[in-house]
Amino acid sequence: MKVIFTEDVRGKGKRGQLKEVPDGYAQNYLIKNNLAKLATPAAISQLKGQERAEEKKAEEQKAVAVALKTKLEDDKTVVQIESKAGEDDRLFGSVPSKQIAQALEKQFGYKVDKRKIDLNEPIRALGYRNVMVQLALGVDAKIRVHVVAK
Repeated sequence: MKVIFTEDVRGKGKRGQLKEVPDGYAQNYLIKNNLAKLATPAAISQLKGQERAEEKKAEEQKAVAVALKTKLEDDKTVVQIESKAGEDDRLFGSVPSKQIAQALEKQFGYKVDKRKIDLNEPIRALGYRNVMVQLALGVDAKIRVHVVAK
């Protein structure tokens, strides 16, 4: 029996996937627990419509990410963060990705998720750093971060 999964089922299929499963398993478990629905021609065409809509949405998000990338990689876009520092330009503490995201939004109005900022390790010294930001799948931007003493 062909079914369309409405939820992820471990070892069987992912949400939105069309798959052939045994009749008893489909009737007694998947459909009964609303984990899947019968693959009728109407349901299949609805699934294809949803896939097209998701692809279109992903393309729009990628276009927005590319536009944001050009703004972030502009020479004028330098995120400046003030932090207390001691001798040898070492910080008292560090600058995490959350602080970079907040400063980027406050100074330039660009909202970036802190989990998308790729810091191998927190910044612990004054000066300029290049930090990678993953804006969308396949769209990475490099922002300049300048840490100055208070």
